[in-house]
Amino acid sequence: MKDITKDNFQNTISDDIPDTIPDTRPNTIAPIVNRVAESEINVFNLEDLWDGREIVEFDIEPFLYESLIVREKDYRIAVREQDWSAFADQHVAIHCSVDTIVPTWAFMLVASRLKPYAASAALGRRDDLLLAYYAAKLEDHDFSPYKDGIVVIKGCGTGNVPVEAYVDATCRLQAVARKIMYGEPCSSVPLWRRPKIADA
Repeated sequence: MKDITKDNFQNTISDDIPDTIPDTRPNTIAPIVNRVAESEINVFNLEDLWDGREIVEFDIEPFLYESLIVREKDYRIAVREQDWSAFADQHVAIHCSVDTIVPTWAFMLVASRLKPYAASAALGRRDDLLLAYYAAKLEDHDFSPYKDGIVVIKGCGTGNVPVEAYVDATCRLQAVARKIMYGEPCSSVPLWRRPKIADA
């Protein structure tokens, strides 16, 4: 009988083992499919309507006599001397920071001077301007691409969109969509579904 030393045994084992062992396990990992992307859900994002321009507030209080009274001559001079080009491409909210009686024309005069420069002008503060902005944008928006579709009104944004705009958008979408939800496509709250018409 041939003697097998420890070294001969290890060499014999090493000769029998291949350098690499093929992986014969079946590939059971299925490709990841984005069900949301493939669905028929349409996302309506109100923040897409915002143009990204700066919002500033213009206070007419310095134009008032003793910060209380609108004296037409003095007021018109102050308006004329104001550099309105400084508000170029900005959204301007026109307001008066003091509690006094301001004639309507005083705000109108300021708005007329802003018109050639500002992106928009509205009476009130920042929130009032956003209300006016989104009301105008929604009035002009084409909702026909959402006809008979499932629509998610996207939430959780930057906070620029007023609640009133979400309400307005919901009412307008009801005229075209068949189902409306709020939130994200992967996690949404159902709001409305078009009633089914009973067979005659």
